[in-house]
Amino acid sequence: MSEAAVASATVSDPLAAVRGLWRDGVLAAVAWAAAALVTIGLPDVVPWGSVGLFAAVTGGVAAILLALSPFVRRLGHAGEVLVHYGPWLVAVGAWLALWELTTAKFGWLPKPFFSPPHGILNVYVTDGQRLLICIGYSLRLWALGFFSGVVVGYAVGVALGWSKQFSYWGMPLLKLIGPVPATAWIPCTFYFFPTTFGASIFIVALASGIPVAILTASGVGSVNRAFYDVGRILGADSWYLIRKVAIPASTPHVFVGLFMGLYYSFAVLVVAEMLGAKYGLGWYIQFQTAYSGYANVYAAIVIMAVLCAGIVRLLFAVRDRLLSWQEGFIS
Repeated sequence: MSEAAVASATVSDPLAAVRGLWRDGVLAAVAWAAAALVTIGLPDVVPWGSVGLFAAVTGGVAAILLALSPFVRRLGHAGEVLVHYGPWLVAVGAWLALWELTTAKFGWLPKPFFSPPHGILNVYVTDGQRLLICIGYSLRLWALGFFSGVVVGYAVGVALGWSKQFSYWGMPLLKLIGPVPATAWIPCTFYFFPTTFGASIFIVALASGIPVAILTASGVGSVNRAFYDVGRILGADSWYLIRKVAIPASTPHVFVGLFMGLYYSFAVLVVAEMLGAKYGLGWYIQFQTAYSGYANVYAAIVIMAVLCAGIVRLLFAVRDRLLSWQEGFIS
């Protein structure tokens, strides 16, 4: 490259003059530092608490990003992940600074309807113990409902996809029940279940089980019939064909149903916990909404989003491991 070209590149992008410098990391550090300075440097219109803690956290993130910028590309896989999410780090830092300005500092989005980031952080500091209890209760309810719904839905889906007679009677009923929101069955649950906890489990199980049943049936029904014919010629019985042919071949469809059921189950979890639960994130949201504690509501929503995203990531890992045999067959 000529000297003129180098000089031109340096003028257009000064950070490129430093070899190997992570430009997005520097910009992200500036954005997070700006959020810290806005938080600590400007007074709050209404006190929210945890101002210093939030400024320390955002300032610490800015310092880490700036320190990693010169050699992030030598960190292997971790460095690749950071580089990939560099623009997001810039956007989040700028968003936090703007969020602080529009809520706590200028009051354009007023209390109690909107909370600044350090107001949500203050909820975790002051009400963290109760939130932990609510997380435990919500995870227990979700796990019981989700896994029971998946087990029943999977068994029903295999039967629907394998047996024409079962599908003749069962599929119309499933198509009739499927479009109806799970929460619409709440009046019936109070009659059939003696406790609100049992009714809540049923609501979550229904929301997660129906998509699993439908997608599993679709997967089993779409298996190439030639596979079954070859198996029967070799002496395989129906049970063997179900276990060794139908179920493995339908696994990709099953995971699509699992992802759908996971999102649906979290969507109805809040409503299910409003049926009379003593604890849980849904109960917490309802309780705080009644007293206009919207910062607490937002804090609980953030927790639910993080939990759901974490479970989805775990489910992706399980899917990739179980379907590793498909590598080379599916692009």
